[in-house]
Amino acid sequence: MAAAHQKGQAAVSQALQQELRQGLEQLGMAADEGQATSLISYLQLLKKWNRHFNLSGIDDIDTMVSMHLLDSLSINAYLYGSIIVDVGTGAGLPGIPLAIMNPEKNFLLIDSNGKKTRFLFQVKIALQLENISIVNTRIEHYQNQQQIDMVMCRAFSSLEDIVTKSQHLFGKKTKLLAMKGRYPEQELRELPAGFEVSRVIKLEIPGSETHRHFVEVIRN
Repeated sequence: MAAAHQKGQAAVSQALQQELRQGLEQLGMAADEGQATSLISYLQLLKKWNRHFNLSGIDDIDTMVSMHLLDSLSINAYLYGSIIVDVGTGAGLPGIPLAIMNPEKNFLLIDSNGKKTRFLFQVKIALQLENISIVNTRIEHYQNQQQIDMVMCRAFSSLEDIVTKSQHLFGKKTKLLAMKGRYPEQELRELPAGFEVSRVIKLEIPGSETHRHFVEVIRN
């Protein structure tokens, strides 16, 4: 019975990895064996923890490949610098998938929800992700000790709110990369003084028909 269960689990994992690799190819990316395994293991941990904690509104692991992994990795080509902050990271999105695919970069995952940061610590240990740090605090209370190259967020808040709460992290060359759904026309007009939009790009997410844009904001 146990052997049959393990065989079934292996088959599911293999199918998920195949779906993942096909999606990555559409994004112009490729994962080595270790990265692909880590990405699927992350989803398996997320599904397991999601039974007891409200980490994600999506519970189907097959749907998670597109809606969580490929969605997060769609901004991979636009990452900037080596020290990146993921604001309101929640269950680690987009920070965890990007950290797995970019071991040379350092990711700081910040969230005020203790249950979610405890999950992130478990992910870090289980997947041996040495390039992530986890902080349980509100972004406006976080005091950085080093130059931040990029601040990113996914489904966190309005652009005005994000910039207002995280502007103390911005150096002269720091960029904000905000993942949005539909084109955020009104939000673009409401940016605080001192900041401007440098570009807005529509993203195509493999396996998903949802709208996705990313907005890049810089100091002016």
